[in-house]
Amino acid sequence: MDKSGTEKAATALAEANKKVKSSQSFFGALFGGSSGMEEACDMYAKAANMYKVEKNWCAAGNAFSQAARLQLQMQSKHDAATNFINAGNSFKKVDSQEAINCLNRAIELYTDMGRFTIAAKYHVTIAEIYETDLVDIDRAIAHYEQAADYYKGEDSISSANKCLLKVATYAAQLEQYPRAIEIYEEVGTHVMDSTLLKYSAKDHFFKAALCHFCVDMLNAKLAVQKYEEMFPAFSDSRECKLLKKLLDAYEEQNLDAYTDSVKEYDRVSRMDQWLITMLLRIKKTMEEDEVDLR
Repeated sequence: MDKSGTEKAATALAEANKKVKSSQSFFGALFGGSSGMEEACDMYAKAANMYKVEKNWCAAGNAFSQAARLQLQMQSKHDAATNFINAGNSFKKVDSQEAINCLNRAIELYTDMGRFTIAAKYHVTIAEIYETDLVDIDRAIAHYEQAADYYKGEDSISSANKCLLKVATYAAQLEQYPRAIEIYEEVGTHVMDSTLLKYSAKDHFFKAALCHFCVDMLNAKLAVQKYEEMFPAFSDSRECKLLKKLLDAYEEQNLDAYTDSVKEYDRVSRMDQWLITMLLRIKKTMEEDEVDLR
């Protein structure tokens, strides 16, 4: 009778374990211990791939991890890192924390080898797991920041900016406005001179101005003037026109004008949740100011 895929995987795993034991014995070490270890690594990887076919993600992750640890003993850092990534990708389906542990091991190896671009890539993967599966935004931010640092060090500025914009989005949501403003201004200034990317500068300056507005209306007014001087195309954008209408409405304490301007903008450009949150925060301060004046 043919064995099932899981049984075949278990057999390969058992063979790998046996190879490791015999390679590490006294006589095994004398007679070709390293080639036996290499064969064991191949068997662990083979077992892991069989478990993947069966969608037994936990067993696949464990088998890849065993291959990686063995490769570390053999000083094969690159192969070990690859298998820790394979393990992390398997665990991602069933155990987010174990996936992060494996990816972190791979990152350590890649940074040791000076492979910072690939280390940055997996910091982004970890950030995404924290973001979506574990909903730990502080840790997600930390990994996006680390990825941005590594990308910058390797002159991958557009990849660094993508990570920084993630940080800015969350910083603003967490009311860490100075950090968000700093990033939006930095990225906006970088892209405004690029033929391909300058169209996105208006969005970054718009978001920076809204963060200023959440802190202080006068700051926002000065920021808008500064962005218009730096990037004249900003003046003609719908975003800049909306900001000016909102600033006027705020100065006049005219809640209806504020709401109408937002609705008019939304009819043409659908607002995302981040933008709605910021605009509601500004509106709330207007309402509080109105109550204080009574």
